[in-house]
This record gives sequence, C-alpha cells and structure tokens, in this order.
Amino acid sequence: MTAVTWILESDVFPDSHGQLREVIVAAGHRIVESRAEWWLHEPPEFDRETPIVFHGSLGNAAVIEMKAIWFPGSFCPVNEFSCTSWYPRASRWLLHRQWRCLPANELIANAADVAAEIGCDERVFVRPDSPLKPFSGRVLDVNSISLQTLDHGFYYEDETLPVVIAPVVDAGREWRFVVVEGRVVAGSGYDADTRRAADSGGDAEARALADEVASTMLPPCPVFVLDICQVGDQYRLVELNPFGGADLYDCDSEAIVKAVSNFAIRNSER
Repeated sequence: MTAVTWILESDVFPDSHGQLREVIVAAGHRIVESRAEWWLHEPPEFDRETPIVFHGSLGNAAVIEMKAIWFPGSFCPVNEFSCTSWYPRASRWLLHRQWRCLPANELIANAADVAAEIGCDERVFVRPDSPLKPFSGRVLDVNSISLQTLDHGFYYEDETLPVVIAPVVDAGREWRFVVVEGRVVAGSGYDADTRRAADSGGDAEARALADEVASTMLPPCPVFVLDICQVGDQYRLVELNPFGGADLYDCDSEAIVKAVSNFAIRNSER
C-alpha cells in the first residue's frame, strides 16, 4: 500500500487532531509535524512520488496551494472558495437568498442604499468575500458600518477589500460535512459561537441536504467541507471551506483519513 504523508499543525486544532493522528498512524500513513520556521522562508520539498496532505491553519493552506509545493496538498484554491465564485451555483440551497458583494469602502459610503437594495434598513450581515476570512462575519447596524467595525488594520489594510452584505438570518443548529469527490464521508454538529463540536442530534435532514449539494453542485475542489444550518423547519447551506484549513470537530476521523488518503494516492501524479 502506498503511504500518504500527512503534514499536521496540531496546535491549530488540538481537539480534532488527537483522534486524527491515531487513525493516520493506524492506517499505515506517516505524520510530519509542521514547523513554524517553514512559513518564514520556503517549506521543504519531499519525495515527489509521495502523496502529501496538509491540515492546519488556513493561511498556511493557502500558501501551499499557491506555491504548489506538495501534492495534492491542502485543497485550498482560494479564488474557487470566494463567495462570489460559488454563491451563484448554490443559490437554491443558500442561507442568504439576497446578497451583494462590493468593496468595503463603497459599502461604508453607501451603507443605507446598499442595505435597502437587499430589503434591510436597520441591521445587516457582513462577511469578507475571501475564504481566508481577514475578518469574521458579523451582524452590524447599518449606520455603524465603518472600517473600524470591519476590523480594518488587524489582518488587512486594503480599504477596497471585497465584502458580502446580506440580510440577517436567525440560524439554529449547525453541522459540518467533509466531501470527497462528490460524496459526503463524515459530519459533525458544531456550536457556531464557541466553534466547538456539539451534539446537534437528529441530523438526517442536514445530512440529506449535504448529500444533495455534494452530489449536484460543481465543487470548488475535489475535497472540501460544507456547513449546513437549520432555519425554522428548513435547512440551508451556510458556506463552503477549504479542507486543509477547516476544523473537523467530531467528524469520523477514520472515514476522513481513508477517503482523503485514497484520493491522494489515486491522484498523486502532478
């Protein structure tokens, strides 16, 4: 059996990586610990015949994808995971049925008018278009939207950063699902406030929607994660995220390692 090298930043996901590490070793694969100094210079090259999978911080996942140093690597094509890239393809399932994307400075200058265009007058939800999430999605009063309330200066300096604005939706329970080649291989409930795994119970409907999205929509990447939420008695797609930088919560580690490793082995040629 071909062994896959899994490069892990376990300090990023200490909870989910404990089980993940055990399963990787039990399956006969190899673990290499990510090192901080790699990201200050050039990450090392490994045997080009060996398939490599990365799981850790979103920023480093993006670097790996951009430099194409490991294969298949981190499954993090940034542009493909931008909201404006996949939202139109997911419109029938999407949590936000109305939305607009525009530069942050334009939103700030015309907040009331932009909010009115999507049927809002007092509060809106704002998030970055980028999957690298230079600021976290948040609910804001329309008259309070500013560079400061969008965390400008912390992780980004560009006042023209593309942002998505949408109506506020009162979402309930949430789930994360791992998708490999159009098939959901694992899932877990999670708490959106604490960003920790949660027992969301009764997830048959959530899983059904995840299966439909995974098998129907043109994917941003062969391996990714998708989030589903409950809104009243309906289920909606919240977002898609790169596998290499996504928390796996209580997703079945054995199923993930098997599916992702098999994909890596079958697609190890550049």
